[in-house]
Amino acid sequence: MTYDEARYPARPRSLRPQARLRPADHAALRVSSEGPADAGNAEYVRWLLSKSMLSDAAAISRQFSGKASMWQNPYAKPDARRALDTASVWFTAYPISLVTAPGTSFLAALGDPALWRAFQEIGIDAVHTGPVKNAGGLDGWRQTPSVDGHFDRISTEIDPTFGTEEEFRQVCRVAAAHDGSVIDDIVPGHTGKGADFRLAEMNHGDYPGIYHMVEIDPEHWHLLPDVAPGHDAANLDAAAEAALHERGFIIGQLQRVIFYAPGIKETNWSATREVVGVDGVARRWVYLHYFKQGQPSINWLDPSFAGMKLVIGDALHSLGDLGTSALRLDANGFLGVEKSAEGPAWSEGHPLSEAANHLIAGMVRKVGGFTFQELNLTIEDIRDTSEVGADLSYDFINRPAYQHALATGDTEFLRLTLRTSLELGVDPASLVHALQNHDELTYELVHWATRHAEDVYAFRGRDTTGAELAETIRADLTRHLTGDAGPYNQVFTTNGIACTSASVIAATRGHRDLDALTEDDVEQIRRAHLLLAMFNAWQPGVFALSGWDLLGMLPLPAESIRPLLTSGDTRWIERASHDLMGVAPEATVSSSGVPVGRSLYGTIPEQLASETSFVRRLSGVLDVRSRHKIATARQIDIPAVAHPSMLVLVHALDPADHGGREALQVTVLNFGAETIEGSVRSETFTPRVPVVDMGTGAEIGWVDDLQSFGVWLAPYAGMSLLLCPADPEAEELRTGPQA
Repeated sequence: MTYDEARYPARPRSLRPQARLRPADHAALRVSSEGPADAGNAEYVRWLLSKSMLSDAAAISRQFSGKASMWQNPYAKPDARRALDTASVWFTAYPISLVTAPGTSFLAALGDPALWRAFQEIGIDAVHTGPVKNAGGLDGWRQTPSVDGHFDRISTEIDPTFGTEEEFRQVCRVAAAHDGSVIDDIVPGHTGKGADFRLAEMNHGDYPGIYHMVEIDPEHWHLLPDVAPGHDAANLDAAAEAALHERGFIIGQLQRVIFYAPGIKETNWSATREVVGVDGVARRWVYLHYFKQGQPSINWLDPSFAGMKLVIGDALHSLGDLGTSALRLDANGFLGVEKSAEGPAWSEGHPLSEAANHLIAGMVRKVGGFTFQELNLTIEDIRDTSEVGADLSYDFINRPAYQHALATGDTEFLRLTLRTSLELGVDPASLVHALQNHDELTYELVHWATRHAEDVYAFRGRDTTGAELAETIRADLTRHLTGDAGPYNQVFTTNGIACTSASVIAATRGHRDLDALTEDDVEQIRRAHLLLAMFNAWQPGVFALSGWDLLGMLPLPAESIRPLLTSGDTRWIERASHDLMGVAPEATVSSSGVPVGRSLYGTIPEQLASETSFVRRLSGVLDVRSRHKIATARQIDIPAVAHPSMLVLVHALDPADHGGREALQVTVLNFGAETIEGSVRSETFTPRVPVVDMGTGAEIGWVDDLQSFGVWLAPYAGMSLLLCPADPEAEELRTGPQA
């Protein structure tokens, strides 16, 4: 038993904003930007150093060293349920898509007490801000835009587009006043091409050690691609990658090319233009980028440990200076890469990723916070990294599966994913079960398509390999959700489908023209949307949703954002701007220029005024979740079902909340468009126990001697049921002593 388990069983204290961790004299230098932007200009180099994340990290980390507070929190083991006690229902914001009142920044809008009162009324107790720090790159003295929605961070400073550091601290203060928490992001896998990368290109100090970058001898420059005018790098094609690999410069092909696009990204390697270093030597480098060319990968095992210092400094700034309670770890599954004896390099599921995640998560816990990870790898990878790393993991296992259940009206694949997860040791309480976020509906199905490609599973009445299963599910989703079925949804490279929750449902309902939706159509979409919320909320773990969910947003027409789609990133159609609180009804774009989309449900205040709205009904779902502590329950069974569209989840609740008696919570859902009737049966049920509707408190039946009970469900309906033996003392008071 750890000290924390013995002495501190209650929820962890929320972190609070502290004094500025960067010394006042550490602010970016004010220098003339008229001189040459190269290593020969000492003023330019000094300016880059003043803006570098590595330099910031050194100043920030010194504020923690030698402090007794660094030893007051447990940090060795992830603790999902402790994190859930802090915050279990999250609103996931996307800064560039939030419409704010005129003259109001994103962070000021997020710190509005009226918004937090509304969140409290709905049942939301945390906000994930999304990335709000400076991102993109530097071209000389000029900052260039982000290439990936601000996930290409280049600074620990808040992007003025989104507000100020003081406004961020105010968000944390207002959240705390409403029993809420704030969750920020760090990106352990890469940065943008900011000051740190430019200094690395110049071979300055430890900066090349931040990245997976290799200096190529001039005699081999003929193997490198030419860099087009106006560009700073060129992607290697497969032939160049192989040639450099054969000569021992790089480790070559990786296990997959994420965001593959012919002529844009054909490999995970790019070559820089010729850059003169601080020593006067001209160099060309080849650098690794798992994602886009503007996102150079961080090297976690360079002797300088510069990359580790940069990431930890960024994390400490968010937790200690800004006052957040938790951090999302983005791209944290790609922190280790190694040459393989044969075939592609080992780049996924690498032990270095686990070790690095342990260090990051341990540091965050050491200062009183928690972490969650978006790790789209195999179930075993999620399990293994969760043993020592992040406290929570994004649910990439069941997210495409519940969309598939809705698309087909059949929960067979969803039941398979749920059971496989349990069998392999992933506790659902350690997962973030989400509706839409800023990313596409990911259907890579990495677990089945890679490590278990040759394993055999029973599906649709026959044996099928993991690879065949993944191909079948992807084909089903694209057929039901895109093309003629849903022309407003678009495939995103090889990763998934760009869509919103509402547009997924519309496609499954057979609506090809979103402009033709009637009020009855919207009500059916609302019911199905609520069903998806029930699935995610009525099981252990975090429940997360976005503004696109709360307002029922539809995708943007492609023609309205054509310039954003030129790189092949179709995800922009799903990121429509939206006005949560109705503060700018005349707005046509957000302050970042993203067009306002169409909302099916209306603003939060409008919905709170209507008992039949999505938000009001969602509030009822979350009330059941909160009152019965479903978030911290244990999932014990995914039983067979009486109808293909039915799903049943069985969870054990804490006996301490039920007089020491064993109590079960049973989630029963209908993913189909037709009314169904059938039995719910599980070996975990105790016969002759009453079945109580948790929403109404009404007794709807009893478990029979065959360990089953009957249910009736309308289309897209769900029930949260309590199975708990009666209190013997209370029963005797009611009926008198029994013979």
